Amino acid sequence: MRVRHNIAAFLVALIFLWPVSAPAEEKPLWEAGIGVGLLQMPDYRGSDKNRLYVLPYPYLVYRGDFLKVDDQRITGQIFKTDRIVLDFSGYGAVPVKSSSNSARAGMEDLDPTFELGPALKIKLWESKEDKCKLDFSLPVRAFFSTDLSSVRHEGWVFSPRLNFVKKDLIPDTGLNLGISLGPMFADSGYHAYYYTVEPAYATATRPAYSAGGGYSGSILTVGLSKAYKQFIFSAFASADFLQGAAFEDSPLVKRETSLMSGASISWIFFKSATMVNVEK
Repeated sequence: MRVRHNIAAFLVALIFLWPVSAPAEEKPLWEAGIGVGLLQMPDYRGSDKNRLYVLPYPYLVYRGDFLKVDDQRITGQIFKTDRIVLDFSGYGAVPVKSSSNSARAGMEDLDPTFELGPALKIKLWESKEDKCKLDFSLPVRAFFSTDLSSVRHEGWVFSPRLNFVKKDLIPDTGLNLGISLGPMFADSGYHAYYYTVEPAYATATRPAYSAGGGYSGSILTVGLSKAYKQFIFSAFASADFLQGAAFEDSPLVKRETSLMSGASISWIFFKSATMVNVEK
């Protein structure tokens, strides 16, 4: 269904096209506006089929003590100290029509998916003078698929990340840089959803394959953002390196390096008069 595909693509855009985070500073308690994003992504990690999306979205930010809608995610803060934050966050992916992907021709479509779970973030280093910091995050998420009439739990994902943020990359320009790098691990349920080929769907060029759990590749993401008056400009590029992944031999893996990229512009036209100190 076209509507279902657009909703899922919109959720992915919210995750990847939000502004890059920055060190602590005073910001409005809430902000609201609209934006438009351009997103290029493969059908799934390892697919040789890429799609381009042009997506409008609402820009909504809330920086409460416990609930935060900001910085590429919606989180519910569970615990926080000067160096450690435990929160709750999510991730999503678009559906795939197998009839539009030659590797999956004749197989069942992939429904929209989402992940939910806790994430422990540890601040490793920060320099307020240089406006940069390094932290380590440990998210564990349950993986679900949905046809929008029911939800099915498919598996589990663990993706530790090193995150580096540099504010004002070029002095006095307000350009912010974010870099994230780390491996991904998943159980057999997660890998099977994307990479298993049941005997009923095997062909002469697509042998049956059963995906196991384990290493799921590594991901590098680089993002830039800049605020100018009431506008925020953002761009990112992300690479999935699947060499050595537990599912590397699946006939559905056509590329060992998957690339995703996007850019957005957000227009903020409402801001709270109340300011809060933001420690990210």
